[in-house]
Amino acid sequence: MFSYEKSSRSLTRFCSGVLLATLPIMGLAQSAGHYGYGEPATEAQIQAWDIDIRPDGKGLPEGSGSVEEGMGIYETYCSSCHGAFGEGMGRYPKLSGGEGSLTEDRPEKTVGSYWPYASTLWDYIHRAMPFFAPQSLTDDQVYALTAYVLNLNYIVDGDFVANKDTLPQVKMPNEDGFVWEDPRPEVVNVRCMEDCKEEVTVSDSAADKNLTPSTTGPLDEGLTE
Repeated sequence: MFSYEKSSRSLTRFCSGVLLATLPIMGLAQSAGHYGYGEPATEAQIQAWDIDIRPDGKGLPEGSGSVEEGMGIYETYCSSCHGAFGEGMGRYPKLSGGEGSLTEDRPEKTVGSYWPYASTLWDYIHRAMPFFAPQSLTDDQVYALTAYVLNLNYIVDGDFVANKDTLPQVKMPNEDGFVWEDPRPEVVNVRCMEDCKEEVTVSDSAADKNLTPSTTGPLDEGLTE
């Protein structure tokens, strides 16, 4: 038979149980990380992801590698894609050559013709190479490869040894060829809500300003090869 008093006591016990079961979850929510998910990253976890190398060499690790050491590593891990002398294979990019081509319709952007800093080369190899097993090389191997690729471009001599002190001192051929101030004007577009134009025309383009000439895909208008 239905009893209001008995039912009320059961409901009270049920609610108390739910509250007690929820308390640990509430505690976790209070200590959760960004947007309430996960937990705050530790200093060690942040350090593991903080692998960027600055143009002045800040972030380069201890270690070293010579041009001669880099030759053997390059032949093992790199030449099948980039060619024995950095000339590129198939659609894999060239690493050397291309000097003086940046003003041409189809510039060859290589380490020697385009890259502004030698430390950036170390950073890229460390992050992304070899293509089939990125971040599998030791710091010494990356230093050696960096030295070898620089030598392929006649930027350093054959006895060069790359390390955290020598790489920032390397003067790259195109270091002064970059414009670090963004030439694009700052514009603020306001969404039109009434009496808007029915048709929109493009009045300007970056295609003819030689800012970022395309090297892949469809050619810019006016180029034939």
